[in-house]
Formats: sequence, C-alpha cells, structure tokens
Amino acid sequence: MSDTATSEHSEPVAEHHDGHDDADHDEGHSHPSDWAYAKIAIVLALVTALEVFTYFDTVLDWGAFLVPSLIFMMIVKFYLVATWFMHLRFDSKLFGRMFTAGLILAVGVYLVTLTVFEFWV
Repeated sequence: MSDTATSEHSEPVAEHHDGHDDADHDEGHSHPSDWAYAKIAIVLALVTALEVFTYFDTVLDWGAFLVPSLIFMMIVKFYLVATWFMHLRFDSKLFGRMFTAGLILAVGVYLVTLTVFEFWV
C-alpha cells in the first residue's frame, strides 16, 4: 500500500493501515471540541474537590451518607471519563454495556468488602 491514495477528484488522501482513507474514517462521528474536553476536565476536578471536602469535612456530620455519597461521585466520574475521554459515547453500545457491567461488579465487590470490615470483625 502506498502512503497516499488518489480520490475521484485527483486529490491525495491519506490512507490508514486498514485500507480506509480519511473520508471513510470521519463519517462515523465528529469529535468534540477542545473546549468540551476542558469543560469535562473542570467538572471532574470539581467533583474530585467535592469528594475530598466530603471526606475531610468536620462541620457537617455525614454519618451513614458518607460512603453512598462518595460512591455516587465515583460513579459520576467513571461515567464522564469512560464516555468522553475513552470515547464510549461514540463507540458501539456493546462497549458501553461492558464498562457498565464492570462498574456494577466493582461497586458490588467494594460493598461486599466494606461489609466484611464493618460487620464481620
């Protein structure tokens, strides 16, 4: 294969290793702008700051809501990273289901481990 292929309009088009040119590759979806990624990064930073505040907060007594609130914020961050930075939002639904199943399994294992330390001591 050559590095470039000629399209119908006699313009050089870069060819990928799989034999598809750039025009074929871009038809699937358009990528978000850099500003969209920056906004998601800001939201992730804010959620992380909220997690740290929630954990170290001595003014409010979170009591039984501490762990569920931290797990909820973890799930929100996982969703944002998986859908935006790992591009699952644009991929096959199968990949999204696999990551959702992994998230459910991870939370389940964490909760079982947490109950072992809390109730089975």
